[in-house]
Amino acid sequence: MRGDDQQTGWMFSYVSPEERVPTDHPLRAIRQMTDGVFARLSPRFDRLYSDIGRPSIPPEKLLRALLLQGLYTVRSERLLMEQLQYNLLFRWFVGLGMDAPVWDPTTFTKNRDRLLDGDIAAAFFQEVLALARGARLLSDDHFTVDGTLLEAWASHKSFRRRDTPRDPPQDSANPSVDFRGETRTNDTHQSTTDPDTRLYRKSRASEAKLCYLGHLLTENRHGLIVNALVTPATGTAEREAALAMLSELPDTGRITLGGDKNFDTQGFVRCTRELGVTPHVAQFPETKSRGSAIDARTTRHSGYALSQQKRKLVEQAFGWMKTIGPMRKLHHRGGSLVNWNFTFAAAAYNLVRLRRLLPKPV
Repeated sequence: MRGDDQQTGWMFSYVSPEERVPTDHPLRAIRQMTDGVFARLSPRFDRLYSDIGRPSIPPEKLLRALLLQGLYTVRSERLLMEQLQYNLLFRWFVGLGMDAPVWDPTTFTKNRDRLLDGDIAAAFFQEVLALARGARLLSDDHFTVDGTLLEAWASHKSFRRRDTPRDPPQDSANPSVDFRGETRTNDTHQSTTDPDTRLYRKSRASEAKLCYLGHLLTENRHGLIVNALVTPATGTAEREAALAMLSELPDTGRITLGGDKNFDTQGFVRCTRELGVTPHVAQFPETKSRGSAIDARTTRHSGYALSQQKRKLVEQAFGWMKTIGPMRKLHHRGGSLVNWNFTFAAAAYNLVRLRRLLPKPV
């Protein structure tokens, strides 16, 4: 018998969001891990808020919503709020009831800025890393470092001379700007949209873009991220960021560091050895002008070949963060906010990996 296509709205629902989510859904494990992390961060949340006034968006719900934005590649906070209106899975993960109102996008972003001031992304990242460390999933001896371009939310039209005042507003929303034949450098020009970004190109054969550089330090056992950092795009930023992240590692004895040919310089190799780090970097081919900073005393060991094999794991982290994250094209402006989102995306990647690496509860 054919059923009737009735579309009568129901006044009551007797099935909770908890019952609607499958027991084996991937978000259940991530929700369980984040609940424990938020419980440990609760004292830190208390210091960010006043004891009087109207209640704000709970920071736990705010961070769960931001996790969903990264896990499901939601391109904006406005679209995220729209999804929370009708997506039962999103409502369950964030902790909103069936009839709970969804926040205004502007209110959501203003509350997110408070977490930026409290450096909550770094604290959240460290707590997620503590889960992996407690389960003995991290290597304490072998690491890999690398960097990638993060395209800024700014156009070439905004890259103007520093000593030139801004043009008055025009009727057109996208005015034409002719910069053909003009020599533009970071010393003389600056983006009016995002002053922290810099004009940079990855190689001589690629185009110059306004961008930041994102850096990751991963361990070689499972490819989990142990540190993340965003810096202005310069030719030496990758090596400087690598040394900064290495200096923050706990002193556990001699360690190794894998890297690509960009790290094969005399200065970087010398600095890593002063820190007690053996540089397992890819060798730069011998030319008339330069050669490799390491020799057979390093490359003859089997651990060097293993480090070169394992350093490909950092590309998986970059690939996830730039395609799923999404960090390929930044949606925020300002170095501090970009660094906050990059660190939070690194924590989200570790959660996705830990969902499979941690033993499942019986």
